Amino acid sequence: MPEDVPVVDSGTTSGEPDPAAPRVRRRGRTTLLIATAAVLGLVAGTCAGYLVQADREPTKLPSLSQPVVAQAKGAGPEPLSAAQDYRVKTDGDLRKLLIKRPKGAQNLSSLQGENSWLDIGDYADQLKHSDEMFRELLGAEFRRAAGTEWGVGNTYTVEIRLVQYRQEEGLGAADRANYWNVDDTRGWPIPGTGDGMAYVSTKPETKPGYLPLYKAQAAAWRGDIAMEIWIYDTKPISKSKIMDLAKRQMERL
Repeated sequence: MPEDVPVVDSGTTSGEPDPAAPRVRRRGRTTLLIATAAVLGLVAGTCAGYLVQADREPTKLPSLSQPVVAQAKGAGPEPLSAAQDYRVKTDGDLRKLLIKRPKGAQNLSSLQGENSWLDIGDYADQLKHSDEMFRELLGAEFRRAAGTEWGVGNTYTVEIRLVQYRQEEGLGAADRANYWNVDDTRGWPIPGTGDGMAYVSTKPETKPGYLPLYKAQAAAWRGDIAMEIWIYDTKPISKSKIMDLAKRQMERL
């Protein structure tokens, strides 16, 4: 007997149905027939879809290649001039990019000639902690350097370095330009250089037997070249002196 058909006691023994008893709808077989028809209809619809698709022409896929763009007529853009192409200047003689020393200034003995080349050893020797700086310069992909320096009178001296880096793995010029600083200083941004800075010491260095020594310095970078300027004097150095040198040197890069 189907589970969804309840058993009803007729209350009689004759086998005839009792008119007063509720009628019972036998749903089990009807529900099964409807569900089976729905499944058959779904299968038939799917098969019909496959048959219709099989009778159609295959849809063409778009081409993977792009259309060839015709080259414009004419000679093309003019190459940059030496004045416009930064690489022409920086891959040339760095010594020519150094500003000229003022008239009446004396050339100092630490460099040969007014503007000179510096290899990595020469440059590191001019820095504090030379051995450590030599290793840092190697890691920063040092390429070459050029420098000039001069003196005015017996106490005022200027040193300028242009240091070029290969920059195959990092931004050596920017890193080195941001490395420099002087203790007990005041600082100002160098106009037109992004993060370039100029510093002037507020207190002199003092050693027994020596005159007090004031310092000023500027550091900035452009492309793969870092600019470094130092001024030393026994008297306080003005902001205008270091800023003027920094601006004029950066204009040549």
